[in-house]
Amino acid sequence: MNDRFVVVDVETANADVASICQIGVVTFENGAVRNRWSTLVDPEDSFDGMNISIHGIDEEQVRGAPRFPDVEDRLRQSFATTIVASHMPFDRVAIAKACDKYHLPGIECTWLDTAKVARRTWPQFSRRGYGLASIASWLEIEFEHHDAEEDALAAGHVLLHALRHSGLTVDDWVVRANQPIGKARLGVGGSFQS
Repeated sequence: MNDRFVVVDVETANADVASICQIGVVTFENGAVRNRWSTLVDPEDSFDGMNISIHGIDEEQVRGAPRFPDVEDRLRQSFATTIVASHMPFDRVAIAKACDKYHLPGIECTWLDTAKVARRTWPQFSRRGYGLASIASWLEIEFEHHDAEEDALAAGHVLLHALRHSGLTVDDWVVRANQPIGKARLGVGGSFQS
């Protein structure tokens, strides 16, 4: 397997998806983790008790942490020339909204939703139960949920399992993930047929 991809996950301080307070990024290459990094982020925003109860990050923990503009260049470098995966669109939207919040240009990359991949790979997840914790449990992937780096790592392992199970490449999945569930199959020569 020679697929290379990056997985990103974020945690937010409140209901505003631009209020990123933690980012985790894991790079996979040839079926293995090649690099991983995470950072707390000062969202320059208030923390909601509901969000704190989910991820355990509060105002005191991010005091002195970099702001989103301080880590944006590292994200751009990590995302350059590769497919960027996240479990559901939340992380993609949060990064786009944080760029808007700080008047930064959007980060151009090709996104892949690992929830869509799981829904198309394993029939039991086609309609419900395709949250990261549910799929990871079924695949026996252990991780500390709602820690951005751990979530990114788990989502990457979900994608690796799907690659092995389906025989598709990451590039194939970029196409397949955007097709209706059950409506397409991989045809001769790697092309999709409906």
